[in-house]
Order: sequence, then structure tokens, then C-alpha cells
Amino acid sequence: MMDQRAELTWRDGEVPVSTRFDDPYFSLENGLAETRHVFLSGNDLPGRMTDRFHIAELGFGTGLNFLATLAAWRGTGLPGAFRYTAFEAFPMSPAEMARALAAFPALAAEAAELVALWQDAATGTPVNLPGAELRIMPGDARATLPGWDGAAEAWYLDGFSPAKNPELWGEELMAQVHAHTAPGGTAATYTAAGFVRRGLAAAGFEVARVPGYGRKRHMTRATRP
Repeated sequence: MMDQRAELTWRDGEVPVSTRFDDPYFSLENGLAETRHVFLSGNDLPGRMTDRFHIAELGFGTGLNFLATLAAWRGTGLPGAFRYTAFEAFPMSPAEMARALAAFPALAAEAAELVALWQDAATGTPVNLPGAELRIMPGDARATLPGWDGAAEAWYLDGFSPAKNPELWGEELMAQVHAHTAPGGTAATYTAAGFVRRGLAAAGFEVARVPGYGRKRHMTRATRP
């Protein structure tokens, strides 16, 4: 069983909104397009991906970022599988995940695969989908990331708004992200908040503010030299 569940309301019947953080899980304009712009393009993916390429994420949420990555990977025709580790404190139920992902018919096949495995995955059991190895790390990332033995080649920093969920953007956690990034690895996030960029820079990343998606003028990209 999942220890702590997401607490949701639904906007327009299809967009999940966290009542704990008063923030939607994905863009109200086009969540899939934003994911592709921020996290895939922001990390130069799938162009950098090879067998066993490792992606890590702060805030798994609906699984949209993972599914967009999975679809992109499958589209390359590359052999093998990529690895994906996500840190999630408040997982959705399978039914909530299915309802949220119904907003993205282009990912219907991948979403069905994930939802079928989610009850186990959300508890931390590693699961395999064709082309991907997924592991969820349940609990507060501030407690779980320091003990993780992995090093990602790309990070998706996708917590709720820094103004509403500052715990997932603090300097100490950004230092842990850096410590668990392979040399030459990257990180991308939709936010360009000054304290987030300063935290990434203090951790040792080279940080750039780059064009954001839609009405968001800027986002952040970071590279570990």
C-alpha cells in the first residue's frame, strides 16, 4: 500500500490539481508539448540516449514526463532500454493516474502499460516496460536522494511551483542532485526562479536561462562539467 496519497481536485474534469500544493500537475495549455520542450529538448533528448542511459526525476506526478520519454525512445528504434528513477512523496492511485493521462491520447498505449504496473511501481518495486526500466523512490526526496546509489545522466526537476513547494528546490537538495549526476550530465526545469538557479550554481552546475514554453518566457538548463 502507498503510505501517502496525492490529494487532488480536477479542473475542467481532466487536469489534476494538488490541493496540498495548490498547483496543477501539468500545463493547462498543452502539457505534452511543454514536457517535450522543457525536459526532452532541455536535456537534448532523445539524441543523447543510448542503452542504459539513466534519467532521474524529482516529482513523478502523473507519469507524463516518463511516458513522453518512453515514446521518444521507442521512436528512435534504439536497442535495449533506458533507466528511469523518480522520487515521489505523494503518488497518485492507478485510477487517478489513468484519469489524468486520458488527456493525452497520443500516449494512450504507453499510459495503459504504466497504469497496469503502477500499483507495484508506486511502492518502490522496480518494473520493466518495453524499452524502459522504471523505479520509483517513495518518500521525501530530501530523505531518499542522499542514500541513492545512482548517478543520472539527465535530471527532470519537476516539483510543484517553487513558491508553493520550496522543499523540493532548496540548496541542499540541489547539491544532492549534483552529487548524483554523472560528469557531463544535465538537468532541466520549467522554472527560472532566481533562488533555484543560484542553488544549482552553488552546487557546481553551469546554469543557463533559456527560452521557456508558451507563456513562460524562461526556463533553466544546468550542466555538470
